[in-house]
Amino acid sequence: MTLNIALFGAGRIGKVHAASIASDPRAKLVAVTDVMAEAATALADAHGIAVRSADDILSDPAIDAVLIASSTDTHADLIERAIAAGKAVFCEKPIDLNLDRARRVQASVAAAGRPAMMGFNRRFDPNFAAVKTAFDAGEIGKGELLAVTSYDPAPPPVSYVKVSGGLFRDMMIHDFDMCAWLFGMPEAVFATGSSLIDPEIGAAGDVDTAVVILTYADGRIATIRNSRRAVFGYDQRLELLGSEGLLSVGNQLESTVVKSTAGGVTGAKPQLFFLERYMKAYQTEWAAFLDAVLDGTPPPATVQDGVNALALAEAANISLREGRPVRLADLPGA
Repeated sequence: MTLNIALFGAGRIGKVHAASIASDPRAKLVAVTDVMAEAATALADAHGIAVRSADDILSDPAIDAVLIASSTDTHADLIERAIAAGKAVFCEKPIDLNLDRARRVQASVAAAGRPAMMGFNRRFDPNFAAVKTAFDAGEIGKGELLAVTSYDPAPPPVSYVKVSGGLFRDMMIHDFDMCAWLFGMPEAVFATGSSLIDPEIGAAGDVDTAVVILTYADGRIATIRNSRRAVFGYDQRLELLGSEGLLSVGNQLESTVVKSTAGGVTGAKPQLFFLERYMKAYQTEWAAFLDAVLDGTPPPATVQDGVNALALAEAANISLREGRPVRLADLPGA
């Protein structure tokens, strides 16, 4: 069976997902919609598909599933409308910028019983997935300390920062998901951050440099380091210390060539950005969604996972604002 897929959003991430859809013979991209008509037309022309309105897509029974890669403020409504229309849903993070709204979406999805999956692509990176497999198999004993590093090569425009929901909801949400995926949900969150890179980011009420500590009821600790600027490239590393060993993932480099001379030893920089670093992960992620729809396997990144990551981001924002650890049990609505 081949699923007919409609794409919401024709921007940078929409183009990535369009390529992933095209790479799997079990899916056929048939329509795209975007508020930016020019972007929608360009993507449609590139893939030989139609530009259609959101209402038209959602009311068409021939469309089996939708991939939501539009602006964040559209995600919650589109998930609910698509699920109500009987379609399977894949949605980019986050569900919404408001935790209560995200929880309502999760309840709607649970009641409908249709497959729905969140776009936490780092779970599908082959190296991070190998860490998860080895850790779950007990190869390093009991986990004790988890460290996640995520530095972007350069900050986004301030115009984007103002509508993004801030570093914790926009950037670190991937790292929150990684910690929850590997260690489960913590008991408390402590965050600190500052604006060191671009004063306009600080003026917009956000930070561009942050560290978060997640503490667990059994004493385990996870730390996350984020920066909007790493001049050498896209820095994505992970280290998991267990009672019987260590699992770690280093950066993907532009080249594996290392030159060693009397003058020193030199090698390549990390790959420039997420498109290069995670392209394989996006394809594997999409294949997992198709498995869930066609074979009935559980989605490996659920809407509940999206709620969990957003709850950690909410706790981090409160912690940063109030300068104290925040227990997840104390969040409104918990």
